[in-house]
Amino acid sequence: DLYRKVFVFREDPSDAYVMLRAKLEQPLQNFTLCLRSYTDLTRPYSLFSYATKAQDNEILLFKPKPGEYRLYVGGKFVIFRVPEGHRDWEHVCASWESATGIAEFWFNGKPWPRKGLQRGYTVGAEAAILLGQEQDAFGGGFDVYNSFSGELADVYLWDTGLSPDKMRAAYQSLRLPPAILAWKSLSYEVKGDVVVKPRLRE
Repeated sequence: DLYRKVFVFREDPSDAYVMLRAKLEQPLQNFTLCLRSYTDLTRPYSLFSYATKAQDNEILLFKPKPGEYRLYVGGKFVIFRVPEGHRDWEHVCASWESATGIAEFWFNGKPWPRKGLQRGYTVGAEAAILLGQEQDAFGGGFDVYNSFSGELADVYLWDTGLSPDKMRAAYQSLRLPPAILAWKSLSYEVKGDVVVKPRLRE
């Protein structure tokens, strides 16, 4: 249970990452990914990388520069531009549904304009899921200059789209529905220089 704790990725650039284990019975037609990050990086970095043997950017949450997030599904991406410069924790939730190809993006508890992405696509189930590195091959192929340095917390992945109420609940760290990856019952393995520490502030 990582409640009120964070992963601290200490080095920049870094070859460290955290490997997550999810119980996925079948491919994903829908998903919602939420996480909280705190960093002073201005170069590109990867927050969440979900790769299959067929597609290394099956699900990827990537920040190429300040004020911009990229959500990849099946190798294609959409861009969400956000206000920059608070140097504070940033909470993001990204959801996607295959039937409509609608990608939703919530930044610090508020929804951004929805975008279209990969309608009819299915996300593969046999995945390597990493925090802090971007996979260019299944479980590897890292570029250290895309690595994350800073603090990560409150990582969740659901196999459904969340309602607006639940999106706001995720931002406020309230009770959430059962997830395939849940911060309060995370199965993970640290590779390299990543330390679990208490959260310093809300």
